[in-house]
Amino acid sequence: MKKKKQIIAILALIFPLFVSTQNLVNIPDTITGTSINLTIKDSVKQFYAGFNTATFGYNGRYLGPTIILKKWQNVTLNVNNQLTDTTTTHWHGLHVSPLNDGSPHNLILPNTIWSPSFTVLDKASTFWYHPHLHMKTDLQVTKGAAGMIIIRDSAEASLILPRRYGVDDFPLVIQSKHFNASKQINIGTAYDSTILVNGTRNPYLPVPPQVVRIRLLNASSDRAYNFGLTANKTFNQIGSDGGLFANPVTLTRLILAPGERAEILIDFTGLGGQNINLLSYASELPNGIYGATNPAGMGPGTITGYSGNPLNGTNFNIIQFQVNLVQTANPVTTIPSSLVLATPISPTLSVQSRTLTISPVVMGPSGSVNGPFQFNGAPFNMNINNYTVPLNNIETWVIDNQSAIAHPFHIHDVQFYIIDVNGSIPPINLQGRKDVVLVRAQQTVKFIAKFDDFCNNSIPYMFHCHMLPHEDDGLIGQFVVSCPITVINENNTNTGDFNVYPNPSQQFINVQLNDVTDKITKIELIDLLGKTIYVNNFYENKIQIPVSNLTNGTYFIKVYSNDKVLMRKLFINK
Repeated sequence: MKKKKQIIAILALIFPLFVSTQNLVNIPDTITGTSINLTIKDSVKQFYAGFNTATFGYNGRYLGPTIILKKWQNVTLNVNNQLTDTTTTHWHGLHVSPLNDGSPHNLILPNTIWSPSFTVLDKASTFWYHPHLHMKTDLQVTKGAAGMIIIRDSAEASLILPRRYGVDDFPLVIQSKHFNASKQINIGTAYDSTILVNGTRNPYLPVPPQVVRIRLLNASSDRAYNFGLTANKTFNQIGSDGGLFANPVTLTRLILAPGERAEILIDFTGLGGQNINLLSYASELPNGIYGATNPAGMGPGTITGYSGNPLNGTNFNIIQFQVNLVQTANPVTTIPSSLVLATPISPTLSVQSRTLTISPVVMGPSGSVNGPFQFNGAPFNMNINNYTVPLNNIETWVIDNQSAIAHPFHIHDVQFYIIDVNGSIPPINLQGRKDVVLVRAQQTVKFIAKFDDFCNNSIPYMFHCHMLPHEDDGLIGQFVVSCPITVINENNTNTGDFNVYPNPSQQFINVQLNDVTDKITKIELIDLLGKTIYVNNFYENKIQIPVSNLTNGTYFIKVYSNDKVLMRKLFINK
């Protein structure tokens, strides 16, 4: 990483002009390998000279390193919580089991380490990680706990694209903050008038005069950005949340809501010595999106402090690209005409449709913009699963926003394809793999997804608004992907995935999975009438259960493990 930082410094020296009030953007270090260690902890950082701002960070004072992984590799991520509070770490956009997802159900207590292990199944793209503690997500993310994830695969590697991290391939984590008079970060306010890029105020980035890849991540709590370049210079979007497109899409504007990512190519060829700004053209944002002139998409309604925020409804700078005079070795100088094979799921394959209606808890101008909001008229309950999705189901979900403000809807576990927006085909750059979609006021978005690879009848995945105050206030729900039941060895022979002994039994039974890395998550005992007479949740490889209270006879024991449900006959003979 020293070499990478030296390159950035040299590029800055080559460029002859820069504004003294600007700051060279920080490029996060990278971390790779099959075992990755992250420590989340309290820290301080000087965003303003002479002021120590309280922050959170992974392996540092603010934000975290960029994790670089390859598709099909096995990885263990050891997250050490050195905060004074409980946390979680969610691998946003990654297709992993619910045990490894980092949702509010995967708690990391203070001074403990959580070590999820999984095989990377995702296509090459840009993802991110951040805390997901229920009712405290906004606090922990806003104070700085977040980082980028880059997945590489063989299809992406075969393309002529910039991919030298920190040289021609740059991560930009974009956030808006409110700093009070003592330069501490305020949480949950509409005074978020300071823009940070990778934790840097007023940033600039030296870039070579060639094609450069920019990975955009909107990690703000609320604010949407309408990205565009100086003088409406075109750029090419090559990928969305979950993967590359089939072909680049030429744009002059790109709206990204909180949680969304995009990879873009900017051709700086022939622009040596010039400054090109990346701006948010917020004056062009439709009303009803946080960041527009009016946060209400219909009728009256406002947010305290919103109208006094100078960023709302006004164009402002995100970062300045300062184009150097010299290209790098082996520069990329052309935009590819095609990228990867990208085949959406056909709507004809859907076997289930579900509608989620977003509405304010309290009707009226204030409630319809400020919230709190909820799905389908019901408050969120951590103990209630809103949906059960059978493993391998292909489903259509309809998100119907009946509030006056736009909501970025995010779903865990899967990448989806947008079928239509208010009945119309979405713009071409919204037709790729997505895990976040901005649903505007009085708008309906329909998408399709396949729920494959992972199931767990006990531990759910989440769906929620990625405006973090909305999520913390209850605009969140959950679903389980249910496992098919496998009935094995209906006699008392202990072979297969698990053992039950002694069987027949008198006083107690031991239940043990043969795979020592697997965990029992729930056990049920069912009598011959189909009545559940015992149920309990666990997270162990071996469990002992008392059965002395059962009468003689035949029962079924149902064992839930990480990715399956197993059933066997149990005999009680006293």
